[in-house]
Amino acid sequence: MKIIAHRGASGLAPENTLKAVDQALKSEACAIEVDVYRSGDRLMVIHDRWLHRRTNGTGQITRTSLQQLEALDAGEGEKIPSLRQVLERVAGRCDINVELKGDDTLELAHQVIDYACEHYGFSTDQFLLSSFNHHLLAQSRQLRPDLKLGALTACLPVDLAAFAQQLGAYSINCDVDFTNQALVEDAHQRGLKVFVYTVDEEEDIEMLSQWKVDGIFSNFPCRARAKTGSKVSAAKQVWAD
Repeated sequence: MKIIAHRGASGLAPENTLKAVDQALKSEACAIEVDVYRSGDRLMVIHDRWLHRRTNGTGQITRTSLQQLEALDAGEGEKIPSLRQVLERVAGRCDINVELKGDDTLELAHQVIDYACEHYGFSTDQFLLSSFNHHLLAQSRQLRPDLKLGALTACLPVDLAAFAQQLGAYSINCDVDFTNQALVEDAHQRGLKVFVYTVDEEEDIEMLSQWKVDGIFSNFPCRARAKTGSKVSAAKQVWAD
C-alpha cells in the first residue's frame, strides 16, 4: 500500500510548503500530493481559495497578484511555493499527485510537468493529475492521454467507481468516510487503483489494508509507513506497481 504525503507531510510542517515537502521526503513517502491554483503564469501550491485560511493574507487567491502572494506567510515563515519550486525540490525522488483546484489550471499544469520531466529528473509516469472538477480530467484525457488521472470524490456514488472508468482515470481518490469494501472491489474489477484520503488513524489504516486499497493519503506519512511497512524503493517510484 502506497503512502502518499497529504499536502506534503502536513502534520509535521505547514501544509503545501517546501518545509512540508522536505518532511515528506525524509519520511520516505512513496508520493507527495499538492494542491494548485493559478496566479498569472504560475501554479501556486495552496489548498484554499480564501487566503486567510492558510496564510496571513486576506481575500481570494484568484484576485491577488503574484507579487502579493509571494510576500505572504504560509506558516512558520514559509512562503507559498510554486509547483515548479516543489518539483525542483523533489527532483524525481518520488511520485507527485497534483490536485487541480481552479478551472484555469490544466494547460499550465501540463507545461510544468513537461518542464519537470526535462529539467528535474521526472518521467511522466510519476505524475497523477487529480481533481473534483471532472470536466478538467476529461479535457486532460483528450489533450494528454499519456498522463494519469485521479478522479476525486467526496461521496459514495450510486454507480460506485463507474464514473472514474468513464473518465478514463487511473485511480479513484475517495474520502475515507465514504469508502467501503464494495467500492474498492468495484474499482479493482474495473482496473482502477484506489487511493483514500485522509488517513491518519491506525484503525482506518488497518481496515483499508484489509480491503486492499492501493494507497492512502496521510498527514503523517512516516507514522503511516511504519504501520504498513511501506517504503519508497531506491529506484524512482512510479504509480503503476
